[in-house]
Amino acid sequence: MIPVAEWIALHDLVHRYAARVDERDFAGVAQLFGDDGVLVLPNPPRDFGPVREHRGPEGVVAALSVLEEVSLTAHSITGVVFDPGDHPAAARGRVTCVAHHVSPRDGRFADAVWHLHYLDRYAKTGGEWRFARREVHLDLIGTREVRATRLGR
Repeated sequence: MIPVAEWIALHDLVHRYAARVDERDFAGVAQLFGDDGVLVLPNPPRDFGPVREHRGPEGVVAALSVLEEVSLTAHSITGVVFDPGDHPAAARGRVTCVAHHVSPRDGRFADAVWHLHYLDRYAKTGGEWRFARREVHLDLIGTREVRATRLGR
């Protein structure tokens, strides 16, 4: 079992990732990774599993910058499970999420809804938890029309 204080810190880490992505604070997301942290992304619709590896802060920022083309994202963490790692400064996690990607389409907005889970490795450095490795695994993708957004109709 993960001690409660460590569980809270890990819980905060995964939620900060989602919030910073939605805020388009990609440099802030990169700060949540260790210096040699790795983000591994799928390549939908062909690859639903993690196939594109991005290393270090620059790699994380570059990988997430593709979201600049998406008008609005909204990530909802739907479940978290944390397990101890091989030593006290390591942990593993499985985080489930629903990620909305809203973009204009034919004069309206469309939402590409990704149901996904992250498989994470965390490392505690300098007294704080960071992502050592975050893999994005897509489970399903749906598309729906959006009636209105804060961006307009």
